[in-house]
Amino acid sequence: MPSTSERKLRQTGGRKAGPRPRGSNSRKSNDLLYVQILRSLKDEIVRGVYPVGSQLPTEEELCERFWVSRYTVREALRRLRDDRLIASRRGAGTTVVPPSSPDSYIHEVTSFNDLITFATGVRFQINTMEAITADSKLASRVGGSAGDRWLAVRGFRYTEKSELPVCWTEVYVNAEFAAIGRLLHRNKGPIFHLIEDMFGQPVAEVHQEIAAATVPPGLATGLKTKSGAMALLVRRTYRLASGKIAQVAVNTHPASRFRHAMTMRRVKG
Repeated sequence: MPSTSERKLRQTGGRKAGPRPRGSNSRKSNDLLYVQILRSLKDEIVRGVYPVGSQLPTEEELCERFWVSRYTVREALRRLRDDRLIASRRGAGTTVVPPSSPDSYIHEVTSFNDLITFATGVRFQINTMEAITADSKLASRVGGSAGDRWLAVRGFRYTEKSELPVCWTEVYVNAEFAAIGRLLHRNKGPIFHLIEDMFGQPVAEVHQEIAAATVPPGLATGLKTKSGAMALLVRRTYRLASGKIAQVAVNTHPASRFRHAMTMRRVKG
């Protein structure tokens, strides 16, 4: 039988009464309790509330915040450790960590918010930023139409522990939201959050495609691999509730340094 406090968690969607965090409207009240806590903490890590190197609240503080038992909190923290987002050490608390492998990047997906964790602990070194008009080739690449206007932002992404780049990233921001460009060089989180914050336009859907590719000659040196080596091309299209494309990100990963994992867990409802 759930405790009175845990029944309250179901009624409040995982938090005490008060302002609810971004995305909480989509949380189903009949989700497993630890899953609700897991999603809340992941979202906060992604948004930089708890940046890499910072400590999460203690188990006691999390129990009080979410009105749940210590067992429920520990299960949520265990999942975060399994996802390699935190590390716990006796006497030192629980710390948010970057990807642990120095030579590869593991991207695990369990929910919408997990797509955003790609920006957590990964530095985006911008090489170029320019306003462009899409030709037919670029339109095919990003999924828009020839003549569309974009703010094109390109560069390499790195983990904190490796000198090898994770990937080459091309981000195409709808020209309607190009004003975010002045903030990108000091931005440490997901780019689309800037669109949401500056324009009040929430992203409702992220569509991801992964395709086999090869490293083009122009990127081989920067990616520190051989031209023609196997690669994975990951394209994510961020759409608003209206269906308008807000942003497209195209990432070229050397296949030997990237693994994409998807975990599906059964929940009630």
